[in-house]
Amino acid sequence: MTEVRRVKVAVATNGDKGLDDEISEVFGKTKTFTLVEIEDGWIKDVRVIKNPGADFRYGSGPIAAKTLIDEKVEVVIASEVGPNVTSILSDRGIRIITVAPRRKVQEVIQELISKEKL
Repeated sequence: MTEVRRVKVAVATNGDKGLDDEISEVFGKTKTFTLVEIEDGWIKDVRVIKNPGADFRYGSGPIAAKTLIDEKVEVVIASEVGPNVTSILSDRGIRIITVAPRRKVQEVIQELISKEKL
């Protein structure tokens, strides 16, 4: 029996358009995260959650990171991630992939699926 490959990805996004949304220029203060569950190379589920740290004056990055840890995310895609958040996520075994902002989520997820053979 072949093993099913499952990966849960969080993408820092600007709104609630799911796969049609654009990648945010920031991580900690991003408005939303688009959560994409990939199973054997297919997108199985897409959910958009609000970033609870978006409106905090300080500490928004760690709050966002904890939210993604609680969501059991395995990969984070963002245009920029600060050193504190990088440490928090890396310590939990969460992989960080940086990409150019304003790219479409769908495009970046399809690249991830094809390059990583997910």
